[in-house]
Amino acid sequence: MTVSRALLSVSDKNGLVEFARGLSSLGIELLSTGGTHAALAQAGVPVRQVADFTGAPEILGGRVKTLHPKIHGGILARRDLPSDQADMASQNLAPIDLVIVNLYPFREAVAKGLPFDEVIENIDIGGPSMLRSAAKNAAHVAVVVDPADYRIVLEELRENRQVSGSTRARLQARAFAHTAAYDASIATYLSEQQVKAAQASATATSAGESATGGWAETPAVGEFKLLQPLRYGENPHQQAAFYAAVPQPKEPTLAGARQLQGKELSFNNLLDGSAALEALKEHARGPDAKAAVVIVKHTNPCGVALSNSLIDAYRNARDADPVSAFGGIVALSHAVDAATAALIAETFFEVVIAPGFSAEAREKLAAKKQLRLLELPLLGEGRDAWVSEPRELRTIPGGLLVQSRDLAQATPANWRVVTKRAPSADELHALCFAWNVVKHVKSNAIVLACADVTAGIGMGQTNRVDSVRIAAQRAGERAKGAVLAGDAFFPFADGLIAAAEAGVVAVAQPGGSVRDAEVIAAADERGLAMVFTGVRHFRH
Repeated sequence: MTVSRALLSVSDKNGLVEFARGLSSLGIELLSTGGTHAALAQAGVPVRQVADFTGAPEILGGRVKTLHPKIHGGILARRDLPSDQADMASQNLAPIDLVIVNLYPFREAVAKGLPFDEVIENIDIGGPSMLRSAAKNAAHVAVVVDPADYRIVLEELRENRQVSGSTRARLQARAFAHTAAYDASIATYLSEQQVKAAQASATATSAGESATGGWAETPAVGEFKLLQPLRYGENPHQQAAFYAAVPQPKEPTLAGARQLQGKELSFNNLLDGSAALEALKEHARGPDAKAAVVIVKHTNPCGVALSNSLIDAYRNARDADPVSAFGGIVALSHAVDAATAALIAETFFEVVIAPGFSAEAREKLAAKKQLRLLELPLLGEGRDAWVSEPRELRTIPGGLLVQSRDLAQATPANWRVVTKRAPSADELHALCFAWNVVKHVKSNAIVLACADVTAGIGMGQTNRVDSVRIAAQRAGERAKGAVLAGDAFFPFADGLIAAAEAGVVAVAQPGGSVRDAEVIAAADERGLAMVFTGVRHFRH
């Protein structure tokens, strides 16, 4: 498939001029519309208006530009089918061999909160039509939706004046994924508008309102791009790959991290690393916040600490449970310096995540050749600079679960003291810290803490009292004078009694059990302070 003519119409103009200039230098005729044509013409790239090519002007305020037989006939014609070639000759159609299109910024229009009529005008019609035509005819036409593919396409054209079959096939799949995600976002938006209208209408029936429960009938799954295939999944007999959301959310995620050294990331590294990162975000509020360190093992925090110095925060987090820390993931809120790096190197870890690493820190950690270092600069800006994704998706066989993310933080002003004794100022400070940790521990979750460091964590048990006992066992003597945060209410007094016997002095829990009175009485009998937060933090 020798490329003689290309059509360019893009909203994302990253790399556009350089790419188009490269195509033109190969003698490829360029066709374009609107803003894309203006950008190329201004840059001095030879380009022809689509209206001149078709002989039909843009109409309806630009709604119709490329919906024309000379465009779609030129794209869809099969070069090896005599009847198609005869039609092209009789209709005076010229082949279009390369289609470079990405779509109107619909999602961005929605995110800006534009009025409904303006959002509707950002629904692309001609773009998806051209993409689908080109992708359908990928045996003869190359289609490009992502500026990241410009380089490989240009390289192949320079070498052979054609795009290889394997590349066309990959671009074909990417084009259909692009239009599918785009259409899904439109469907979701329109469905959400219907839900809002029904909720706002005084005449809406309760049945109509409850049919979707305020959720769109079609979820916005979004678009994802392959970052890397993984060696295997959770176990060697399972296959796996890592995909990144497009576009990336405006908060730190592992998809935006840069690996500086170490082995290829594994499926489990990514799961654990994401758990560590999410737990760390809880305590990274800005450039003036205390240094925070989280150590995670099998997606559960095993040591969390805050301090005025990063090295102290790391040391305290590691020493909170050094046995579990071995082979874990470390996430740090501040750039790693040489002293902290030297201490990190004393323990075997799989991954270290931080906003940055000094040259001296890199040198000290370089000796640990298997250790993966992930640099995530956005993390250093603090959560006040992030825009948190509002929802999270999980898959189960045959279905998709969607929920709003648990972004609730400790708000002691909303807590209710239910015991005779109120927490002291120091106890309340420790309870806030423990409460922000417990939301990242698998249920049943119990966190014992002293000031700004965890003392013992119990997680994943099928009953709450066992989680208390495990947390107390791991804390040992540190349980004496510690506070406790539980992700859910105590269904019986036994868990609270076990905590008191271990030396716990104050408790934060959601409340809401039918036996709350028994639990409160048990706390009062033992002189504990207890607050009801009114918020549950189950994590499965």
